[in-house]
Amino acid sequence: MLKGTKLLPGFTHLSVTTSDAFVRTSLDGITFRPVKTLAEYQACAALQEAIWGPGFLEVVPPAILMVAQKMGGVCAGAFGPDGRLLGFVFGITGLRNGELAHWSDMMAVLPEARGLKIGEQLKQLQREMCLAVGVRTMYWTFDPLVARNAHLNLMRLGARASEYVVNMYGSNTGSPLHGALDTDRWVASWDLTGAPSAAPVVRNDGVFVLRMSDDGTAPVALPLAGVAAVRVAVPVDHEQLDMALRTAWRSATRGALLHYLNAGYQVTAFQRATGGEPPFYQLERA
Repeated sequence: MLKGTKLLPGFTHLSVTTSDAFVRTSLDGITFRPVKTLAEYQACAALQEAIWGPGFLEVVPPAILMVAQKMGGVCAGAFGPDGRLLGFVFGITGLRNGELAHWSDMMAVLPEARGLKIGEQLKQLQREMCLAVGVRTMYWTFDPLVARNAHLNLMRLGARASEYVVNMYGSNTGSPLHGALDTDRWVASWDLTGAPSAAPVVRNDGVFVLRMSDDGTAPVALPLAGVAAVRVAVPVDHEQLDMALRTAWRSATRGALLHYLNAGYQVTAFQRATGGEPPFYQLERA
């Protein structure tokens, strides 16, 4: 075990073998560890197609998953008690701004395995593997419209939404999941060396500048305010909306978020849907 590493709640053991293979097993029998065999790398490629569709143009092939891991990157999986791959995470390690850094390129979890905190545990394993090779900061992207990912990244892991990129991967990834929707993305930045801290605080005095229509589907833009904290709503589950509504949400959130980021605000928290309110980003004046 790495010096200073602590077991996460709900785990029976965490071990590092002489080959640096990190292994942890949850109380429900799910094992989290680096991918090892060619068959497991092939399963990671198949899982990508299962999530994003067989026409997905950005599938990372088994050979690249394998080589990246040999060069200090990460390809780790979550395996059920029967050995089935339930989810995986993949990233590459290199130099960014003159410092060693890790870019987490992809994470996927089977729909039937969601709700088991598999994504969170994969990210924690990825963190430990990166620290072992001297990486201090991890980056990745996520869709601003996906509420569950925003909550995981910002509130549970403690990453920052450090940059908003318009249509980062283009509007034709070949995935039915994306369709023709512009692929706007947050770039998340995660300090791997910091001690765990309390979850960001959602202020009571935040003002909605984008909220949800009464039927819970369409975005409603409100007058832009110059207050200390603003709220930008997102759909509860944008994948359940038709393309016209998803496009409307993309345009509305892009406009509101870029306006406040350019005015010097920063994303400081994300609130899941609660008490009749939609999920929303909280931005505060820096």
